[in-house]
Formats: sequence, C-alpha cells, structure tokens
Amino acid sequence: MNRELLELSAELSRRHQPFLTATVVWARGPSSGKRGSTAVVEPDGTVHGWIGGACAEPVVIREALDAMTDGKPRLLFLGTEADIASVESRPDVTTVPISCTSEGALEVFLEPMLPQPHLVVIGDSPAVHTLVTLAETLDWRVDVVGEDLEIPEVSPATALVVATQGHYDEPAVEAALATEAGYIGLVASRKRAETIVGYLTDRGVDDDQVSRVVAPAGIDLGHIAHDEIGVSIVADLVQRRAVGELRGWPIPTERPHVAIDPVCNMNVEVATARWITEHDGETYYFCAPGCKATFVKAPAQYAGV
Repeated sequence: MNRELLELSAELSRRHQPFLTATVVWARGPSSGKRGSTAVVEPDGTVHGWIGGACAEPVVIREALDAMTDGKPRLLFLGTEADIASVESRPDVTTVPISCTSEGALEVFLEPMLPQPHLVVIGDSPAVHTLVTLAETLDWRVDVVGEDLEIPEVSPATALVVATQGHYDEPAVEAALATEAGYIGLVASRKRAETIVGYLTDRGVDDDQVSRVVAPAGIDLGHIAHDEIGVSIVADLVQRRAVGELRGWPIPTERPHVAIDPVCNMNVEVATARWITEHDGETYYFCAPGCKATFVKAPAQYAGV
C-alpha cells in the first residue's frame, strides 16, 4: 500500500469511519491489476487507488460493499469460466466469472475495516461500572459523561445510555435526544420512566423524539441487582447489532440497477454506464468501448441476449 493510501486509512480510522482495503494477491496478465495493487473503498463506492480495469473494478466494488455489510473478509477470484472451474475446490474463495477479451484473471483480498461499536454512558452507578467494564472487554469504544453533560461526537451507530440513578435523568435524556445516537436507553423503573416522558412532553418534545427513548433499558431479566442491569443492557445492544442495528454505516436498502452487457455478459451499473447505444428502441449498456463497438458492428447477433 502506498503512503497516500496508508494516510487515508489512518485518517478514516481516526474518524471512526468504515472502509475496506482491496489488495491484489495474484494476477495473470494481461490484467491491468498487478500483484500488490491496492485500493481503499468507502461505503458509498468511492475508490481510492487502483485495483483493476473496467471489468474488475465494478465487481470489486460490489463485493466490497457486501463485505462491509457483513463485516467478513473474503478472497475474491475473477476469471474466465475455465478459471472458475479450476478453483471450485477452494470453498474459502468467492468466484466471479468475467468475460472481458483480455482473458486476465485476479485474486483480490477484501478486508473490511469497521469502527468499534461506540457506547456513551451518562451517570455514575453500579450499573454504569458493569456496563463500562463489559463494553471495554468487548473492545467497544466507551465514553463516560458526568453531570456537565458534555457528550462527545456521536453518530447513528452510537448507543447512548442514561443511568444517573434519578439525580439528573431529565436533562440527561434531553441532551441525549439532541444527538443523532442510534440508541438511547434509560435505566429507570417503568413508573420513573413515565414521569420522565411526561416531563419531556411538557417541555414540548414531540412524540417521535420521545419514542426514541428505550425505557427501561436492557433485556428484561426479571428482578435483578442494580449492577446486573449493566449485563442486561450489553446483552440487548449485542443482540441489536447482530440483527443489523447500530452498524458503523447505513446499509443500502437497494443495490444499484444493473444491466447485462450483451457481448460479454458482464453486469453494468446503469446509472454510471459510459458506453450506451440504442437499437430497435431498446437501450443497451456495455462495460467497455470494445464491447459496444462489437455490438454496433453486428447488433442482430447480440440484440435480445
């Protein structure tokens, strides 16, 4: 990885931003990707660096977004159908056939770099101590806030828990609601939580905001000691993360619309396609100018494919 990409990776890590590194670990010419070629991919599909040409890059981006979604690294093999057959015995490899005329092939290692889960706790109590200890054991990033309510920068991936033992719940919850934290939990009895909701309503906080508060916080474990409440909260947050909440970046609900290049059968993202032509009232999209030129010479051979 060159210095520029190393510095970018360090900066994204410092800002707790998710990204992925894609490194070519094997290549067969005449592929434009060479062994050691590296790129950094951001969650919006932005690529920094070089990983390959018109056939390889869209595939790498697509697989990179999937890897950032599930958080799992993977080895990606791109090649012809014959190449794919030769590596089918390797179950740890994700294979993608490419049909570009260069007949090159690549193996690319995709490694997602996701930020640590972020927990902000307001208060000082036995529940807080247990919560912080468990979260740090899980290698979460933890910030503890006192009565000054100086809440650090948070994001929709942040879990924020208010546990002041009733000393300053109301202003703490108000301060929490002023952030974009993805989870706001309140350690309180149901009766006490109802009182706080009434306070917020009287203060003019709208119902949508009030509904963000999870109270009582944590999984219902019955009558438990105060320090054990921290265990129930961590269990709830782990479960929420397991089902896709509180991730380091928003997961797209839809993948980009793609068309099939009628010449080489590669997927082409319609919104960003550069090589397009019309034939008999239908639009065709191509991965590269060579495929478009081949189609234009003999459209009847490929139209409708």
